[in-house]
Amino acid sequence: MDKKEVAAIPLVEERLSVTKRQVEAGGLEVRISVDQREERVSVELNHDKVEIERVPRNVAVSELPSVRLEGNTTIIPVVEEVVVVEKRLMLVEEIHVRRTSETTTDEVQLLVRSEQASIKRHRRQDTELAQEAE
Repeated sequence: MDKKEVAAIPLVEERLSVTKRQVEAGGLEVRISVDQREERVSVELNHDKVEIERVPRNVAVSELPSVRLEGNTTIIPVVEEVVVVEKRLMLVEEIHVRRTSETTTDEVQLLVRSEQASIKRHRRQDTELAQEAE
C-alpha cells in the first residue's frame, strides 16, 4: 500500500484586540475675584416746605367756620368768644398754611461689587498620554 505523506501547513492569523480606557487629559482651574469700588450717584429727594401766615380777620360769625382748602393753601379758622351785650362768635384770624414741593439732588456714596473669572487650562503632555497607553 502506498502511503501518501501529507504535510500539514499551519496558517497563522494575527487578530487585533482594541480596548479603550479613560485617562485624564487635563483640567481647569477657575478663580473668581470680587472687586469693590465706591461710586457717587445723584439721587433726587422730594420734601415739602410749609409756610404759615397769620391773617387777622376780626369778623363776627354766627357759627364756627370749617377748615377749607383754597388751591394749595389750607385755611384753619381761629375763633374766640367775646363778651358783649350778646355772645357771638368772632372770627379773630385765619391761619393760612401754604405747601410747596421742592426737588433737590443729593449725592450718596454706594459700594458696588463686580466679579471676574480667570480660567487656566492644565493639559497633560502628549508623551505622558502615550506612555500611559502602552
